[in-house]
Amino acid sequence: MKSFNKYFRSKAKNILAYTKIYTTRLTDYEKLNNLIFRLHPISSKNDLIRLGPNEDGGYLVPDDLKDIQACFSPGVGITSKFEKDCAELGMKIFIADKSVIQPAEVNQKFNFSRKHIGAISNSEFMTLDEWVGKSKLDNKSDLLLQMDIEGYEYEVIFSMTQMLLQRFRIIVAEFHHLGQLWNGPFFNIACRAFDKILQSHYCAHIHPNNTSGMTKIFDIEVPKTMEFTFIRKDRIKKSGYQRIFPHPLDFENAKDKPNLVLPQCWYRSK
Repeated sequence: MKSFNKYFRSKAKNILAYTKIYTTRLTDYEKLNNLIFRLHPISSKNDLIRLGPNEDGGYLVPDDLKDIQACFSPGVGITSKFEKDCAELGMKIFIADKSVIQPAEVNQKFNFSRKHIGAISNSEFMTLDEWVGKSKLDNKSDLLLQMDIEGYEYEVIFSMTQMLLQRFRIIVAEFHHLGQLWNGPFFNIACRAFDKILQSHYCAHIHPNNTSGMTKIFDIEVPKTMEFTFIRKDRIKKSGYQRIFPHPLDFENAKDKPNLVLPQCWYRSK
């Protein structure tokens, strides 16, 4: 019987593969639920403000930006208004992307590197530590990281040193492929990336990107792409949790796509 079951599973996998479906181990329900619980956004005395446009490319951050020396922004989008807003607050701006010739907006305050940010350094990639090291900033200064790099965020977080992670007072990152959190092997990667950030930072806000849709298994709904804002723990005294979503300053990433509200399991509603 065991050999028959093994043979049947093998044949079933081959049949599914022909239809471009590949089976993997399902993530343990409690493990996923626990990760979501630990990512519930906290509240603090610093209100959230919006930097960037009222559409894709704009993000909510805690109003705690004074004395942040620089913003590092890997990934060039269709707008550079977020970086421009940071520049107007006195930050030096560093932008990197191999896939474009220049940022969406030419600005003399922008320092542009035509490379991708990833886990290795070569002719096309450089690590975040290398990038920051080349910037010649005060090595004790606070920084801001805004990252939208289409799935490379996981390897960038893994490869970043803890010392550099601690320098980012605020981290805004778009996390992709979250619909795969039910895929056991992917969950292990994503969970470790979030765990690394949560050692030194609290989650301050989550906004689902409405261009990607949502998955649901059992009672857990997971938007496939979400924007997370984190703030370093030493900047706040944890006073409670954000309970109202969407935030009044949240806007849909794409106006021509269906509205997508953050599912209740991702925040403390009571």
